[in-house]
Amino acid sequence: MEDLSPNPRPAMPPSGGAHERWIVADPRARIVLVSFSLLFFELLCIRWIPAYVRFLSFFTNFILLASFLGMGLGILAARRPRLWLPPFPVLLLLLTVATALNKFDLRVYSTTVLYYGVGDAAGVPLRSYLVVPLLFGLVAAAFVPLARPLGLLLAQVKPLSAYAFDILGSLAGTAAFFLIALFSLPPVVWFAALAVPLLLLAQRRLIPVLGTALAVGASIAVVIALQTAQPAYWSPYYKIQLHAAEPSPSWLGLSDYGYILDVNNAGHQSMIPWQEKEPFYHRAYEIRPGERFRNALILGAGSGSDVAIALANEVKSVTAVEIDPVIQALGARFHPDRPYDNAGVRVVIDDGRAALRRGEEKYDLIIFALTDSLTLTSGLTSLRLESFLLTQDAIVAARARLSERGALVLYNYYREPWLVSKLATMVGDVFGQDPLVSTYGGWGRAAVIMAGPAVATLKPGAFGPYRETTFQGRGLRVIGEGYYPRGAISPATDDWPFLYLRQRTFPLLYVAGLAMVCVITLAGFLGLAPRGTLRRFDLHMFFLGVAFALLEVKSLITFALLFGSTWLVNSLVFFAILSSVMLAVLVNRRFRIKRIGIFYVLLFGLLALNLTLKPETLLLGSDVLRYVVASALSFAPVFVANLIFSNSFRDTEAADIGFASNLLGIMVGGMLEYFSMLVGYRLLLVPVMAFYALALVLHSRRASAPAQAWAVAG
Repeated sequence: MEDLSPNPRPAMPPSGGAHERWIVADPRARIVLVSFSLLFFELLCIRWIPAYVRFLSFFTNFILLASFLGMGLGILAARRPRLWLPPFPVLLLLLTVATALNKFDLRVYSTTVLYYGVGDAAGVPLRSYLVVPLLFGLVAAAFVPLARPLGLLLAQVKPLSAYAFDILGSLAGTAAFFLIALFSLPPVVWFAALAVPLLLLAQRRLIPVLGTALAVGASIAVVIALQTAQPAYWSPYYKIQLHAAEPSPSWLGLSDYGYILDVNNAGHQSMIPWQEKEPFYHRAYEIRPGERFRNALILGAGSGSDVAIALANEVKSVTAVEIDPVIQALGARFHPDRPYDNAGVRVVIDDGRAALRRGEEKYDLIIFALTDSLTLTSGLTSLRLESFLLTQDAIVAARARLSERGALVLYNYYREPWLVSKLATMVGDVFGQDPLVSTYGGWGRAAVIMAGPAVATLKPGAFGPYRETTFQGRGLRVIGEGYYPRGAISPATDDWPFLYLRQRTFPLLYVAGLAMVCVITLAGFLGLAPRGTLRRFDLHMFFLGVAFALLEVKSLITFALLFGSTWLVNSLVFFAILSSVMLAVLVNRRFRIKRIGIFYVLLFGLLALNLTLKPETLLLGSDVLRYVVASALSFAPVFVANLIFSNSFRDTEAADIGFASNLLGIMVGGMLEYFSMLVGYRLLLVPVMAFYALALVLHSRRASAPAQAWAVAG
């Protein structure tokens, strides 16, 4: 029977011969290395797997859930010393092979939510639905042996010290991946960086075996990368590849016709001569013949086609905003029209919503140019990169930057009539006028939505009410045009930024995904956790984990809205959260806090304050003031919450069970984030307060009961 004592026997000797068996024997240093490996491998999976299985670009939070599940189960499995687990290199090899074998065009069918680039036709093959549970299970399984040493180490170091070294390792892992994103380094560097701590954690006699296994895994990863002839460029968001575009008959014979730019194996942009671009790119310039726009702001300028068309239509000054630095750099280098070489073009690498807030220049033309990302803001949320750019509040911000003769233009392959209607209504409500809409049928379903003074002053009778005709065949041609009537919709807002949801709902696709998570979690718990662990499961730590996960989501969302959904903002927010956790640990080590209930009251007050403030309240004009206020409102509750957690963790008698319970709680909190699709993000603070209240009740009962009676709670 497994050892269920509060402090199980260490798996390695604490001194003496330890240096003969382990490269790094000190338990505190090993905690840092294990924590670095866990955090780094988590970020690696979130970035690497969706680059090949592109459907998972929209579900990276499932990879995060798998990570926390595997970590929790690995810590619990440490109490079963005779339980055999496949070594981490073997599981990593299986994960790599599974990723390679599933490089195909996954299709998803949903009537309530849209996904770009995943072939959302009906009749979806069963294989598409099996890939997610397969990869979820493999990711979770890979984390089990990686996290298992942490369960042993928690028995050798005082809980609060162990937690401090754990956070130190996580900070190092975050910093390492920050540098990888900053320099756009390829996956071979990621795996090499992961191999370093794994080798340092190994027994000396196993170094040759481990090194060989890692080399084999790296070789397979390289083979996957070389399966296509095109080289890959790794931006902070995507794997990007270029291949030659096929010229139309009018351009036969040109050697520099252009390129197709793929992201995560999906055709995303075409860099071809501006005359050959789809007709909706040109429509805004055609409705005012003989008149010219003096300056333009292009949000989502990408590789430069929108800029090239603006310059061809005699726009003298163009501000081109693009969130992905590598896509912009490739456009500057390879676009046949060389739009970024023009002296009248100013490039801004930033989030589009953040760019709208910066500066006071007025524009004759503001274009939301095919702003459709293929990835999420982070693994913690279900938001896409462009979510805060496509809200009604963002349209209000764009209206404020229009000149007295300006026009706001949105165009894209919207595909579904309800999405065109939703956007047209949002634009119309902001401008107080029915927008002018042109829709295109044939290959794809595109639309151009236009509003503003330039549209309101068009000659009477130039366009009538919106009418649509049918069209059969390929290609793009106008099938409908006119002033689009506004309807009753659920507009995307800064609190509910889900443009691609038809209405406030919980899509069945996500329900099925979360049910899958629950089934795999139950199977993993029954198969790996020691018998009797359920009786010792620490509900207090569990509820703290659930609440903190939702609080972390709210902090990330707040900063994405205020400062942009860029990788840099996300990295700095994660680093700030981990730093606040470390500060809370140091405070608890320095001061013996006895009346922790006071901090619960303070936490509830801070959460209530955040709950009463609407998102737009924080959109202050000054960047400095906005940062100070947002930091105080977001990180103060994070700091207090970690004072509470580290205070409880310091006194726990079974640190491994408590820590595992907390990790599983964080996983459940990540699952509950999906309820934002129903209620928005601000109201997620209600369950945060509820779970902290449950934790307080359990803490109070534990404090008032004899210590022996609470031994089973850890």
